[in-house]
Amino acid sequence: MSEIAIKYEDKIVDLQTAKELGLSGEPIELDNSPEALEVLRHSTAHLMAQAIKSLYSDAEFYVGPVVKEGFYYDFKTSAEIGEADLKKIEKQMLSFAKKKYPIERYVISKDEAREKFKNDHLKQAVLDMIPDEDVSIYKQGDFEDLCRGPHLPNIGLIRYFKLTKISGAYLGGDSKNEMLTRIYGIAFATKEALKEHMDMLREAEKRDHRKLGNEMKLFTFREEVGAGFPIWLPAGGRLRARLESLLFKAHRKRGYEPVRGPEMLRSDLWMTSGHYQNYGENMYFTKIDDIEFGVKPMNCVGHIKVYEDELHSYRDLPIKYFEYGVVHRHEMTGALHGLFRVREFTQDDAHIFCRADQIEEQIIEVIDFVDKIMSTFEFDYKMMISTRPDKAVGSDEVWEISTQALKNAMDKHNLPYEIDEGGGAFYGPKIDIKITDAIGREWQCGTVQLDFNLPERFKLEYNGENNDKIQPVMIHRAILGSFERFIGILTEHYAGEFPMFIAPTQVAIVPVAETHKEYAKLLSDKLIDINADSEIYAKNDSLNKRIRTAEKTRVPMIVVIGDEEIENKTVAVRDRRTREQYSMSEDEFLKLIQTKINEVNF
Repeated sequence: MSEIAIKYEDKIVDLQTAKELGLSGEPIELDNSPEALEVLRHSTAHLMAQAIKSLYSDAEFYVGPVVKEGFYYDFKTSAEIGEADLKKIEKQMLSFAKKKYPIERYVISKDEAREKFKNDHLKQAVLDMIPDEDVSIYKQGDFEDLCRGPHLPNIGLIRYFKLTKISGAYLGGDSKNEMLTRIYGIAFATKEALKEHMDMLREAEKRDHRKLGNEMKLFTFREEVGAGFPIWLPAGGRLRARLESLLFKAHRKRGYEPVRGPEMLRSDLWMTSGHYQNYGENMYFTKIDDIEFGVKPMNCVGHIKVYEDELHSYRDLPIKYFEYGVVHRHEMTGALHGLFRVREFTQDDAHIFCRADQIEEQIIEVIDFVDKIMSTFEFDYKMMISTRPDKAVGSDEVWEISTQALKNAMDKHNLPYEIDEGGGAFYGPKIDIKITDAIGREWQCGTVQLDFNLPERFKLEYNGENNDKIQPVMIHRAILGSFERFIGILTEHYAGEFPMFIAPTQVAIVPVAETHKEYAKLLSDKLIDINADSEIYAKNDSLNKRIRTAEKTRVPMIVVIGDEEIENKTVAVRDRRTREQYSMSEDEFLKLIQTKINEVNF
């Protein structure tokens, strides 16, 4: 492997820049490490732009960053570019890569750059975002672009890449601006890693929750309703209800009390909390009787009002409230994606008000709760402590105390974690829970946030042992994150083959003929009595077609009822999970279903 960059004071610096500035640091080799892939993918983005420019001479480029999915470039051209053109662009990229052009960096003043790119409005928009007086430009062959780097020494090191999709994107992510073309790609240091990734993408396409959600009739989106507002169909409603029921019992066993706050609160409360100033662009506002209200993007202010309803003693703490709270957030249209990114969603939200000496035990209890749920759903997970973001409330001292409290709790119990610098909520640091699904993809789900700021801003207090007034600590906590996103993740994790205990329908009942419907209904009622959902497939179709229709919904068990089953009080079972067929008595069948449903207890 060849050296491509260095790591200097936690920053990646390409070799040319390091040489110019006389920097030395840990060498970064061309492999599939995160540091190396950042340099490789950034350089591949520029190679893609170079190929696009050579094929579409009027192309103008905005930005081309490295992202979690690989890299992309936003650009504009008069040509119509579609999915079919990606192969052509890839071919041109390979042609350039073989020429092994060096990637060279030079620096000019911002004024010189404005003159240099005076006929390119996208470059002017990029320059508007750069605060520095000097800007760096990276050049390869006859292509050059504004960029901070880092980059490879030459484009000949780029070999294993794939352009994955094309879409539209608003300039700067603002729907008021013009629409640009965005092409995504991926790159790796080895052929094997690229193949493995492409295999994963093909498998992910099969598991796409939007496709499976449609097939299984879980949810739908309707244009006339509005983008980002999911409609839950009966099967999806049943799945959600099962998940909510399991979690409700789990919360109660852990001492949480159910509460509910209003969907809207007066804007002066959001000003007190700091949401108005720090999160206002993500909120929806309206006026009632000339008073401005904010539709809640989070449930914390409502729970603060619950806490304020009565006086509390130090003996009362910790006090734990939970709510399946519906929230609304203003997401850009281009960012919406099935259930993963919506404008209305329901959080499994909870807030713990505790004494400072209770922080550690409460954090660990929440992490134990997380572990129980994630292990039940067969997810691996990791935890990250996210520190103060640029946009935040509260003093540096409070942030330092609260961040250290999270680290101490994790360290004392030997719980591994990574640091996400600047990833905290605006009111406090947090532990983010990132889960890995069945095909190796990582998802952000739960979060545990420590907050000294909101209790101070709302002047919360409790009576101490000496009857003095003490400010409680507030812990914000969601384990699933949101029911919408988590169900989307679960759908793809299980490829729609949900475990029996949360399956939308546990049993599909298929009566052979009209005369068998009565027994089918009796069996369905008995299943409801043991908290199992069933669906009777009795449409005027052939028996085989009805069985195939039931199988498409991925129902765990199908039972076929005919004369013999009615006479003997039995069921003919087709177990989708074990791929077995067998007969058993009605009583044995009901006990089997009840056992499978009750085998999970959070």
